[in-house]
Amino acid sequence: MLHDDDIRVYWNSARTGDKQALFALHSNTYFHLVRFGLKICGDDELVKDCINQLFLMLWDKRQSLPDVQQVRSYLFTCLRRQLLDELAYRSKMDAAHEQFSEEIPRKELSYEEIIINVQQDEELKQKLHLALEQLSPRQKELIRLKFFEGMSYEQIAEQTTQTIKTAYNTVYDAIKQLRKILK
Repeated sequence: MLHDDDIRVYWNSARTGDKQALFALHSNTYFHLVRFGLKICGDDELVKDCINQLFLMLWDKRQSLPDVQQVRSYLFTCLRRQLLDELAYRSKMDAAHEQFSEEIPRKELSYEEIIINVQQDEELKQKLHLALEQLSPRQKELIRLKFFEGMSYEQIAEQTTQTIKTAYNTVYDAIKQLRKILK
């Protein structure tokens, strides 16, 4: 086992771009990181993956790494954060998967139901198209920019040489008019 001074030398060399120093740091701290990680979670594959991700991240961010006096403590802290983030992510994904699988299974639509849904969609599109035709050219333009091109009000104002408030009010009035027409 290396002393803290030797590990600090590897750390500083890795920060300057020395791959061999990073490999030496990895091989000299790997066993300790695995033991530490297993205390946090019992999944040895997850711990090994997180350690490898940690060293990849260290290499990617080598120019911005701080000058650390206690390298092992720094690595333990980074690994702990990475493991906790991964566990939280997995927990959220598991909860979402459970919620999705608990939903009532959707029945398969018959051919006739699919045709009816398509016809209703077409009818709705036709109504919307007719309603849009009743808007002023400026309202149509701003509705297109906001909802079909996904621009923000700031971007719309910049492109149309209006104030943000004017763009917002024009879109608001157009939506109000569309609601009235579609009722």
